[in-house]
Amino acid sequence: MAKVRITETVLRDAHQSLIATRMKTDEMLPIIEKLDKVGYNALEAWGGATFDASLRFLNEDPWERLRKFKDHAKNTPLQMLLRGQNILGYKHYADDVVEYFVQKSVANGIDIIRIFDALNDFRNIEKAMKACIKEGGHPQGSISYTISPYHSLEVFVEDAKRLENMGAQSICIKDMAGLLIPYEAYNLVKAIKENVSVPIELHTHYTSGCGSMTYLKAIEAGVDIIDTAISPFALGTSQPPTEPIVATLKGTEYDTGLDLNLLSEIADYFRPIREKYLESSQLDPKVLGVDINTLIYQVPGGMLSNLVSQLKQANAMDKFNDVLNEVPRVREDLGFPPLVTPTSQIVGTQAVLNVLSGERYKMVPKETKGLVKGEYGKTPAPIKDEIKELILKGEKEITCRPADLIEPELDKIREEIKEYIEQDEDVLTYALFPQPAVNYFKYRQAQKYNVDASEADFENSVHPV
Repeated sequence: MAKVRITETVLRDAHQSLIATRMKTDEMLPIIEKLDKVGYNALEAWGGATFDASLRFLNEDPWERLRKFKDHAKNTPLQMLLRGQNILGYKHYADDVVEYFVQKSVANGIDIIRIFDALNDFRNIEKAMKACIKEGGHPQGSISYTISPYHSLEVFVEDAKRLENMGAQSICIKDMAGLLIPYEAYNLVKAIKENVSVPIELHTHYTSGCGSMTYLKAIEAGVDIIDTAISPFALGTSQPPTEPIVATLKGTEYDTGLDLNLLSEIADYFRPIREKYLESSQLDPKVLGVDINTLIYQVPGGMLSNLVSQLKQANAMDKFNDVLNEVPRVREDLGFPPLVTPTSQIVGTQAVLNVLSGERYKMVPKETKGLVKGEYGKTPAPIKDEIKELILKGEKEITCRPADLIEPELDKIREEIKEYIEQDEDVLTYALFPQPAVNYFKYRQAQKYNVDASEADFENSVHPV
């Protein structure tokens, strides 16, 4: 058995999960050279919600962040998370945007692109995978892990084989909700390892309290790489902590070879940053605990907090248990989608509306309708005819790859924002997040000409990350 490799998530998923992606570039840059010396498999540093949050809340250019990270990380591959045809946004984009985005991501410093689709409809990751291969990047195909009557060991093994055939150079089991429990992890990793030859990486969250135990059983089953977070930004809705796993494996056949003293120095750097976010209430102690509802209702931690927020706004916290019970029913109605962005938001919001209106599907947001119509791709299970009739009211379904219906967009976008363009990448920034992009471009111009760039002039609208 080869040693276990570790991908460090503190620069992306760890702070996305705990403080809604609010860590600034300047807070991370001073430690990157030390992170680079550890010998990690990769530093997960970009993608996910970092792009949106940088623009919307931090007045930072995400591309500039990536370039700075690359300047400081000379030895360790940089990794990003990409939502296939959704890229980093919440809808499907045209193929020319997807291809150009991948090209620019690799050109600016990304080595490994973890590509996933919320429905495991791999038609939605084809373009991104091919583009990554073309640009000389490492395409990591991902399986969104979930539990349902339609998801089995056999289904996930077939998914893994298909990803390898599509050109994936490694495969990630992406357990975004912390649903994968230790002995299931052992069986799943073992089955996939017996059927594919590329390395297998496991990603989980500590939400249910099982994360480190899940990793240990996966390691015994032969997993090649695991995702962990340095301890000040680990646990709760983040990843299992790096240092205890390194210590646990030391001296065994799985020894990571990583230096605990160096990891301790890195943890010392992040500890005051964590304290700062705790004091400002940006880091809510609630997200640091174990939430067993994750396993009971199969609802990710971030989705739970969204449900609480929606019910508080409606002054209806007394309906919380009703909503939790409604979530699995809605998920079944909508074809058992894995609960990850954007399907977690769609299912959660629909469950809240069903309970608050007192009548199921009396109110149907356009996103729910889009999911039923096929705008996001093919759901794991067929959606029942009566649900389709209720929601679509006779509208025709989409059965092709959804992006086949989207016209090329790049030239039009370039024309729309030509007054703001200072770098090629600005076109992509605007394509994904038009309003936050324009706000940021105005801020950037103001900074350049020393105009007062107060927040009053460039308000950042509230948006769930």
